[in-house]
Amino acid sequence: MSEVSRGVRLGVDVGQVRVGVARSDPHGVLATPLVTLARDLTTAPEAVPSDLAELAALVAEHEAVEVVVGLPVNLAGKHGPAAVHVKAYAGRLADVIRPVPVTLTDERMSTVVASRRLAERGVRGKRQRAVVDQAAAVEILQSWLDAQRRRT
Repeated sequence: MSEVSRGVRLGVDVGQVRVGVARSDPHGVLATPLVTLARDLTTAPEAVPSDLAELAALVAEHEAVEVVVGLPVNLAGKHGPAAVHVKAYAGRLADVIRPVPVTLTDERMSTVVASRRLAERGVRGKRQRAVVDQAAAVEILQSWLDAQRRRT
């Protein structure tokens, strides 16, 4: 058995419009799609946006021990504007769900890979857009889980 502590982890793919969420099993072996949340961009700066509140509720509901957020690193390995945006989001999420830790992980190709896998399964167009964020969250969380297992 790996050194990854037991417990459910949530994987999060932060987009400009939607947030994809995946969850792992308690053994940290398999990531599965959970939900897509609409980004709440209308909240006053001091208020908690509804998507962060919904994520906090999911953390509680699934008794998550950690949240893994995909950090969009460009192919050259640099952090562009999207990465700055995701870091700010992860920081706000960490404040809302404390003491549950938030971990950032490289998600370089997660949406591309997720889109390709969905297309291979015949999921296209509107149906694909509806689930691609969840699928990207699965890719983010699964690659993180796999990396944790390889480390041991």
